[in-house]
Amino acid sequence: MPAMASLGNSASAGPRSSAGSSPATTPAGAPLRTVFVYFPNGAHQEHWFGQSDPSGLRLGQTLQPMRHLQDSIQMIGGLDHENAEAGPDGPGDHARANATFLTGVRAKKTSGADIRLGRSIDQELADAVGDQTRFKSLELSCDAVRKSGECDSGYSCAYQYNLAWRSETQPMAPETNPRALYERLFGIETPVTADESFRLAKQDRKNLLDFVLADAKDVRRRLGGSDSRKLDEYLSSVRDIEISLAKAEQFPKPERPDMPIPAGVPDLYDRHIDLMFDLLAIALQSDATRVATMMLAADGSNRSFPQIGLPEGHHYLTHQSAEEMREKVALIDRFYVQRFTRFLDKLAATTDSDGSSVLHNSIIVYGGGIGDGNRHNHDNLPILVAGHGGGKLKPGRFVDAGSQPMSNLYVGLADKVGVSGIESFGDSDDVFDDV
Repeated sequence: MPAMASLGNSASAGPRSSAGSSPATTPAGAPLRTVFVYFPNGAHQEHWFGQSDPSGLRLGQTLQPMRHLQDSIQMIGGLDHENAEAGPDGPGDHARANATFLTGVRAKKTSGADIRLGRSIDQELADAVGDQTRFKSLELSCDAVRKSGECDSGYSCAYQYNLAWRSETQPMAPETNPRALYERLFGIETPVTADESFRLAKQDRKNLLDFVLADAKDVRRRLGGSDSRKLDEYLSSVRDIEISLAKAEQFPKPERPDMPIPAGVPDLYDRHIDLMFDLLAIALQSDATRVATMMLAADGSNRSFPQIGLPEGHHYLTHQSAEEMREKVALIDRFYVQRFTRFLDKLAATTDSDGSSVLHNSIIVYGGGIGDGNRHNHDNLPILVAGHGGGKLKPGRFVDAGSQPMSNLYVGLADKVGVSGIESFGDSDDVFDDV
C-alpha cells in the first residue's frame, strides 16, 4: 500500500457514535463510506472483462491502469437492469440507463412534468446514516444539469441527468462546479475572517429560506390540487434544507484543505473530473459525508476527447462496427478508468482515523447502465466494487453473479454498511452479498 498522507481535517471531528454501534462505521469506529460513480455509453466488453488470470481477477486492457490496486477491487459480471430494457416503451435506452442505475425502477416515459421513477439506493443509505455527518449525501456531476424538457426519445431530461432521487418524483440535482462545491464544503472566501464568512453564509441561507416559506403560504391559497401537491414536494425539500442547516451548526467549522480554491469549471475535461474527485476525496476523509454519487457524464454523451487524440463523439463511436472505431471506444473507457484510478490512489494514500486507509474503509461502486454501447443492452453491466468496506468486502477477484438484478447487489451492500431494514429494493428478488 502507498505511503499515507492527510487530505484535510481529521475524520474524528463532529458528533460520533461509539465504535461499532451505528451504521456506516467500521468495527474500529472509523467512518464507512459508500460512493457510486457512473460512466456513460457502456464499455468495449472484450477489453473490459478480459480473460481469467492466476489472481482470479479479470482486468482487460481497459482496466490495466488499476492493476496496482488489484487487491482493493473486484469485478462483478452478470448484473442486469431489466427495467432499463425497451419493453413496451421503445427507444430511450440512454435515459433509462441513467434512471435505473441507482433505482432499479422503470421510468415513466414522459417529457413533461409528470416524471415518476423511484428512490435511489444512495438516498436510502443517506437517510439511515446521514445524521452522523454535516451532509447527508453529496451529488456530483461533470456534465450539464437538466431537470426538464425532452432529452431521449420522449424521456424527460430529469431521468438522463440525475442519478440520485429523493422520491419517485424528485431528482437530486448534482453539483457540477468545483468552486461551488468547495464553497459548500468550506465556506465562501471573503475579506472577513473564515469564522465570520461561515456564519454569514449560514445566516444568508436561513434568511432566504424564511422568505421562501412565507411566500409559499401565499401561493398555496391560489393553487389547485395537483399544483398544491407539487408545492408540498418543494416545501419538503425546503424543510430538508432547514434541517441540514440546523444540523450543520452541531459540527465544528470545517478546516480548509491545502489546495488552491478552484476558479470554476476547468476548460479541460480531465481536469474537471480530477478536481471534483479531489474535493470528494477530501469530503470523505474529513467525514463531511459518508454517501455520495458522481456522474462523470450522462448516458448518451457525445463528448469528444481531443486530449487523447479522439475528435469523434463518444456516442457516435459506440455505434460504429469497424474494429478501429471499437478500439477508440476502449480508449475512452480507459480514460475514465484512469481518472477513477487517480481518485482511488488518493483514498489509498490517505490515513483514516483508525490508522488504515480511507479506501480500506470505503465501498465504491463504479459502472454504467449499458453493457455494450452498440447493442444498448442492459445485462452483464460493467461493474467494479472498490474498497474493503472496513474489512467486510472480499476484493481481489472476479465474481460471476450469473444473471440477476443489480438491485440485489444494493440490498447486499446496504447490509455491509450496517443499514438494516432494506430487505428489498427496486426490482430485487434476492440478496447478492458475495462481494
